[in-house]
Amino acid sequence: MGRLGRDVSEIGFGAWQIGADWGEVDEDEALATLHAAADAGVTFFDTADVYGDGRSERLVGRLRRERGGERILVATKMGRRAEQTVENYSPEHFRAWNDRSRENLGMDTLDLVQLHCPPTDLYFRPEVFADLDAMVAEGRIAAYGVSVERVEEALKAIEFPGVASVQIIFNPFRQRPARLFLDEAARRGVGVIVRVPLASGLLSGKYTRETTFAADDHRSYNRNGEAFDVGETFAGVPLEAGLDAVEELRPLVPQGASLAQLALRWILMHPGVSTVIPGARNPEQAAGNAAASDVPSLGDDAMARIAAVYEERIAPHVHQRW
Repeated sequence: MGRLGRDVSEIGFGAWQIGADWGEVDEDEALATLHAAADAGVTFFDTADVYGDGRSERLVGRLRRERGGERILVATKMGRRAEQTVENYSPEHFRAWNDRSRENLGMDTLDLVQLHCPPTDLYFRPEVFADLDAMVAEGRIAAYGVSVERVEEALKAIEFPGVASVQIIFNPFRQRPARLFLDEAARRGVGVIVRVPLASGLLSGKYTRETTFAADDHRSYNRNGEAFDVGETFAGVPLEAGLDAVEELRPLVPQGASLAQLALRWILMHPGVSTVIPGARNPEQAAGNAAASDVPSLGDDAMARIAAVYEERIAPHVHQRW
């Protein structure tokens, strides 16, 4: 993880799904899912203070306690508990949010805290990053990073020498970071955390035009960006276009693997990526995601075909937006 100075599993765990906005997940099932990921070798767990209003953080904190002395790196996020203005990213709010996350996770010093997709103008405020440096000096956090919506935000963020990691959407349906960002992050020693790697499950290949989602699932209520950036839902790809593209990817799935594992392996083919954080709703999904590490590397023909499907079917919808 570059400036973080830590090694982590290349497949991590994204804990948004067990917090909120993906339909109901029973607490016992959520904890069993976290343990299944750890049992499969996952050592990087990503959460946020707003996932279930702290529920996700508390579950990850419980995992840490129950796993005892295992070396697990926990990344959380802050910034979405207030109206999205640069002024709300203040020293007072930072410390209040930090206190709450430390309590939820049961940690005195948080491993990694990321600004949670803040307003673009924030990246032009050096005083914000100076305050994060101060929080490291105070022992509140060991390191900090950012989670971004746009490639340009990521490039601006890594100009600040204290930024240890960038979390960004990157998958076969969102390929622009590979052209503009990954090499520069590697050059600067910045860790890259890939989120939304399965395009909200679209790249699992399990959905059809008849699939319905629960009312409290963002795939129902954020199709057009009604609640937050539309790029968070199906990676910004219109569902019908994504379903057509998925059918073109199916023949590329290696024998014995799943479409989801193909998508994760495609991400891991890019050396600038530090870890990928798919979510999971049950232990079987968590184990299946972790097993993507064992899928053989994709050949040149498969990589070229995935690039072609993107250019033909997906890029017109997403490439210039994020």
